[in-house]
Parts: sequence; C-alpha cells; structure tokens
Amino acid sequence: MTAFSLEPAQLAWCAELRALAAERLRPLAGKGEPGRVNRALLAELGALGLLPRLFTSGALELCLMRESLAHACTEAETALALQGLGAHPVHAHGTDAQRAHWLPRVAAGTAVAAFALTEPAAGSDAAALSLTATPATPGRPVRPGGADGWRLSGEKCWISHAPEADFYTVFARTTPGAGARGVTAFLVPADRPGLTGTALDMLSPHPIGALAFDAVPVTADDVLGEVDRGFRVAMDTLNLFRPSVGAFAVGMAQAALDATLGHTARRDAFGGKLKDLQSVAHQVAEMALRTESARLMVYAAATAYDEGAPDVPRRSAMAKLLATETAQYVVDRAVQLHGARALQRGHLLEHLYREVRAPRIYEGASEVQRSIIAKELYKNLEDR
Repeated sequence: MTAFSLEPAQLAWCAELRALAAERLRPLAGKGEPGRVNRALLAELGALGLLPRLFTSGALELCLMRESLAHACTEAETALALQGLGAHPVHAHGTDAQRAHWLPRVAAGTAVAAFALTEPAAGSDAAALSLTATPATPGRPVRPGGADGWRLSGEKCWISHAPEADFYTVFARTTPGAGARGVTAFLVPADRPGLTGTALDMLSPHPIGALAFDAVPVTADDVLGEVDRGFRVAMDTLNLFRPSVGAFAVGMAQAALDATLGHTARRDAFGGKLKDLQSVAHQVAEMALRTESARLMVYAAATAYDEGAPDVPRRSAMAKLLATETAQYVVDRAVQLHGARALQRGHLLEHLYREVRAPRIYEGASEVQRSIIAKELYKNLEDR
C-alpha cells in the first residue's frame, strides 16, 4: 500500500464509519450539552469498538477514523480524538499498573482523559512551561512506591475535557532553568487534593477549561516515562496526533464541499443553476483541489509515522498546517456560496464554521508548524 491510494477494505471501512456516525453517533451528539463532556456519546464510541482502536491503530488508521467521523459528526470525532490525546501517553509511556487501571476504562468510554500541556504563558512554546513540581521532601530522592514525591503548583488553561476529565496527563517542570530537558509528565487523577478546575466559555462546542494546582501531590508512581524527559512524551504524542488533526480538518472540508456541490446543483439563479456560473464552478473546483491535496499530505505523513521515517516531524507539521488552513478556506467558501442560510443557527455550515477555526491554533498553531518545517529543512541541509 502507498500513501496515495487506499485499499478497497479501507474505503469500505471509512464508508461504514460515516454511516455509523450519521445513524448512531449524531443523534447522541445532538442530545449533548455544549461545553460539557457527552458521556453517552463516549460510551457509544466504546461500544462500537472505536475507542479501543486508539491503542491498536497506526497513524493512518487513526487518520481514517478521524476523517470519516468528522464528515458526519464532528462531536464524535472530537470526543474520540481527545480520549486518544489524553490517554496515548499512558499507553505509550505508562507503567503496567497505570495502563491496567486506566486504559480499559478509557476504551469503554467510562473514564474521560485529558492532555494538560498549555499554560497561560506557555502555549505553543511547550518548553516554557512553568507549572512547578517541587520535591515534597527537599534533599530526599524520590523512589517508586514511596510516599515522597512532588507537589504540583501552578495553572493550566485551554485544556480540552477540563474540568470534567477523570484523569489528566500533566506536564510540569521538575528541573528549573533546564528548558525542554527539565519537564516531567505525570498521570494525575482528577480527585487529587489541591486540583480544581473551571470551565471556559469558548467558541468550540466541546468542553475546554482551566486547571489550578495548589500543591497537588504526585509520586514516582505517577510519572509517565522518565523524570525530566516529559518533553519527549509530549512530542511523541503530538507527532502522532498532528497528522490526524489534519484528517479532522479534511473531514470537515469534505463535508462542506459535499454540501456545496448539492446546493449549487439545485439552486436556481440568474436563469439557470448556480453550478452553471463559471465563477461558482471554478470556486468549487478550487475547493475540491485543495481538499484532495490536503488529504494526500495527511495520508503521506501518517504513513511516514507508521513506517518510522526520519522526517516525521516535518511531515506531521506540513500535514497539519496544510489541512487546517485548507479546511478554513473551504468552509469559508462554502458559506459564501450558500449565502445567509449558512449562518443560521443549526445549519451544517454554521456548525462547521465554528468548529474549523480552533484546529489552526491547538496542538501547535500554524505559525509554529511553519517554524518546525523550516527548522527541519535547515537541519537536513546541515546534515549533508
């Protein structure tokens, strides 16, 4: 299989996912409360066997899931993706005990996971984290199974699934002044003393909140990976999920394109159909061209990840950048071609217009992706 064509079985699976999203997930999404975790939707994702795939799928299969779900139900796509983002560090870097306790519940949709990286003064610059992990007993080494550990103090903000998650993958500074080398990843259950959260009223319909850490206790048994090596945990997770953010964007772009094709083929205007106007037809052609280009780059980046290629950071950044910027363009053009009806609350495009903006910011803003691409290009030049 190449990155540029899917096998018939993969195409059939994508069609099945789109049908499941429309028939079984969209009704549950419609019953959810904006800004709140939809636990019924998560439970259905688990019952359908989609959440367990987060821990058995490669990057390409993750992209196919996210694109297919996004085409029919963005709420289901986002619920699945956030479970994966929050729990992947546990799956990839956790201890046997951590995995055994949390992953079956995540897969069933009964435990809600969250990825707590961003801070008020450290968004895309993850190495600038200031949430502090202070040794509970200064001068005494922290050992697995011991009561000694650290106390987390500081804030996280714009955390998806906060403050309703059951556990958080939290990145905190264990060595001051060490930049990316002094960050540790912790698995922090939501019921730890000193941990509180507040919901934020955001444009996106899924829950986003802020977390406050007031000397929250963690021990060596809560560490994900190694002490002072948490930045690697974060980047490993983001390199996997960045192409699939692009897949989410491609699914939204395709939904907007499909809606526009139907509308312009039916709509009477100026003595004919909208599609017969060259200015309209050329816009639709451009929307299709950009959507397919983004899709191919997403598939290529995901395949590179699955094959262990050395240029995964560059490809992942390119895929996320192109796909999210493309989706913004396509949805905006679709709104323009639909006219005022697309801005009416409840219209598909009104929903997509609200959903499409955030992916250009989270998991590394578009500007950060450009910086990553440039850095990787010049690094390759120096290595020659």
